[in-house]
Amino acid sequence: MKTKILLLFTLISFICYGQKSPQEKTQGTINGTTISVEYGSPRVNSRVIYGDLVPYGVIWRAGANKNTTIQFDKDVKVNGKDLSAGKYGFFIIPNTNKGWVLIFNKKSDGWGAYSYSESRDALRIETKVQNNETPQEELLYKVTDKGILFSWSDKTFTMRIQ
Repeated sequence: MKTKILLLFTLISFICYGQKSPQEKTQGTINGTTISVEYGSPRVNSRVIYGDLVPYGVIWRAGANKNTTIQFDKDVKVNGKDLSAGKYGFFIIPNTNKGWVLIFNKKSDGWGAYSYSESRDALRIETKVQNNETPQEELLYKVTDKGILFSWSDKTFTMRIQ
């Protein structure tokens, strides 16, 4: 009986662990500014992402589990708009026919979008989104020499950082 219980516990633990979205961190430097992004990286797993798992027109935490954060150690321009140095909760409103809204919120320690308040937004910008040539299975953020790359499923964009 003890063996069966141990086996069941092990199986449940394996299944639960396998379904979690791992926490990821990417970091880099652009024009002397250190940038770090921390996020939960979900997998597509044969699901329809945009318009289903991530609804259009609704605020999304831009990752899994706790909200995604982006930190800058110096003042920057994001897609030409000023943003002060600091750590921000990062949110996205994906849209079907127009650009996606990218949001840097002063509250960086929330869980998902549940505690999001527009009154705490430090910056909202719209960006054009492209289709990925090859679908990206796991959510990816990457600091490049031009900005922060976002790629997941069939969508990608880069926030220009100056």
